[in-house]
This record gives sequence, C-alpha cells and structure tokens, in this order.
Amino acid sequence: MKLTAYHSCITVFDLDKSMKFYEEALGLKEVRRIKAEDGSFIIVFLGADNSQGKQEAMLLELTWYRDRKEPYNLGDNEMHIGFKVDDYEAAYQKHKAMDVICFENPALGIYFISDPDGYWMEVVPTRC
Repeated sequence: MKLTAYHSCITVFDLDKSMKFYEEALGLKEVRRIKAEDGSFIIVFLGADNSQGKQEAMLLELTWYRDRKEPYNLGDNEMHIGFKVDDYEAAYQKHKAMDVICFENPALGIYFISDPDGYWMEVVPTRC
C-alpha cells in the first residue's frame, strides 16, 4: 500500500483576499473548485506548477463558509505549511515588500509569512 500526501486544508474568512494572497505571495493558482448547491460553502484547491508545467502532488485547500461572521481563532497557531523556493533571496525580498514576514530564523535559514487569516507559511531554500 502506498499513501501520498494530497492536500492540506485551512478555513478562510475572506476567500477572494486569501486567493489573491496565495497567488501573489506563493504563486499558487486555482486547480479545482467545489461549491455547495445552497451556497453555504466553497472549497478551492490551489497548486503550483512545476518546471514541466505539471501540477505538483500537494495541494492547498481553502474552505470558506458563508455563515462565518468573525475571523477564525487560531489559538497558539503552532501549525504551519512549508514551501521550498529555488531563489530564497528573491522570495524574501518579495515577502518583505508585501510586509507579510512574521518571523525570521536566520540561524536555520528560514522565515515565515502570515496569510490574511493569520496562518503561518514557512519558506525554506531548496537544499541539495
């Protein structure tokens, strides 16, 4: 039996704002969308193209609920999703200009960005 990571899900308060953030900050684009017939929720799967233009295996699922009236309480927000980048310095400069860097760890050579809902995304350089 072989298991493969497929997606990670986060709930978002403002779907359009979140989608814009993930496209601008991380280059993720909509792959698939599921809408409830009654409009009560929308699920959007985001993914990044690899160098051959094919979809990477892991997707980010954004789930939006129509009846949610207040932002989500993330508690201690100890969870995060990691992204590796081939040009770490360019990514760092872009995220710095966007003012989304929320934590840096130069000793480990990583940093974190925060999305519109406060979820942290780790950015690491591609290492050999």
